Amino acid sequence: MSIETPHLNWQEWMQRWDKQQSEHLPDREQRFTAMLDVLEAQLPERFVALDLACGPGSISQRLLNRFPHARCVAVDFDPVLLLLGQNVLGDMQGRLRWIEVDLRDPTWHTQLGEEQVDAVLSTTALHWLSADKLVQVYHQLGKLVHPGGIVLNGDDYEFGLHMSTFRLVAETVQERARRDAATRNDAEDWSTWWERLKREPGMEGLFAERERRFIDGAHHDSHTLVELHEAALRDAGFREVGVIWQHMGNRVVMGVR
Repeated sequence: MSIETPHLNWQEWMQRWDKQQSEHLPDREQRFTAMLDVLEAQLPERFVALDLACGPGSISQRLLNRFPHARCVAVDFDPVLLLLGQNVLGDMQGRLRWIEVDLRDPTWHTQLGEEQVDAVLSTTALHWLSADKLVQVYHQLGKLVHPGGIVLNGDDYEFGLHMSTFRLVAETVQERARRDAATRNDAEDWSTWWERLKREPGMEGLFAERERRFIDGAHHDSHTLVELHEAALRDAGFREVGVIWQHMGNRVVMGVR
């Protein structure tokens, strides 16, 4: 894709992204910290991580700031969020590479420039894959991750229909937390952030390309039952699978290769 980069205050848009994300996910930073705690406990000082469906690189930024000897490969298919991350973070002193790939393409993992990685991290992203594509991605990660390496997927997982009380409690607590965060932060919500960025000069082509790639439409295939993710990881050859961190429905699923 060859679209001229608009001249925007990208740093300000990244700050606004973080604010609206924190309003939608009040435990966002706690989730990030828990995921990075796992890396510190499990991996050596020097490692290679894959930020899967990276958006503007929120995990990559925090990971590389915390682990100065690590490298990270950030992959996504959203041209708007990739451009945002690239303009704000750059290559972080040569330790961050950005790759534009569609996880729905069965060959995406061959385009990374890495035969294997030590860790894969994703957050609030893989739920947009259909069940068959999700299973396919986990199987590809089973080959991509070194033995002893880890996959961490953080998301707002649903409780099963047979756990109606759990679902009600989690939804009630999380909705209250979102209201409290909105009151404190006075932030844009998800839709408002996207609509305002879309109206910025020079963004028409990027948003047209984003629409062509069916980015938002893919969310209709959302799958957030934790049991599906755990079963797919086990089937992909991960020897230990389970929830390593949780607050209500907000959970981090870990697979150890």
